[in-house]
Amino acid sequence: MTQAQRQKDKRETFSDGSPVEDRVVKIYRCAKVVKGGRRFRFAALVVVGNRDGQVGIGYGKANEVPTAVEKGVKAAKKALVTIQRKGSTIPHQIKAKYGASQVVLIPAAEGTGIIAGVNLRPLLELAGIRDVLTKSYGSTNPKNLLRAGMSALKRLRNAEQIAEMRGVVLS
Repeated sequence: MTQAQRQKDKRETFSDGSPVEDRVVKIYRCAKVVKGGRRFRFAALVVVGNRDGQVGIGYGKANEVPTAVEKGVKAAKKALVTIQRKGSTIPHQIKAKYGASQVVLIPAAEGTGIIAGVNLRPLLELAGIRDVLTKSYGSTNPKNLLRAGMSALKRLRNAEQIAEMRGVVLS
């Protein structure tokens, strides 16, 4: 069984009564002007995670806010990925860019907490990271910041993985 199949099997075990939490990062409202007035549509940017190394982001659109959030949660559960951690922090410093947003994640000593802006904090909390420093550059668009943060988390590697990739043995 490949790793992708195992992750898919894990993903399917999550149900409504599961330990997976969701957090709404932003609600967007869009208006369409018609003859009788304005028609509003809503979009929800959502993060889900189990606080133990699995996290995903989703975006849902609908005519009402609860439906948009529900769709966002469903999309985020489909996009769950497992990230590498080292204790309560990340294994190494990493930079990631998405669109005009750039994010830098820096490992921190135990007890530091999550030093992050309002948009990145839910992603890191629900991923199970408790001590990390972050800095964002460029655009502060929540969608791009979250995607840059997710890109950074996906690219994290621990010492064993790097040793295996290089073909060396750790002593």
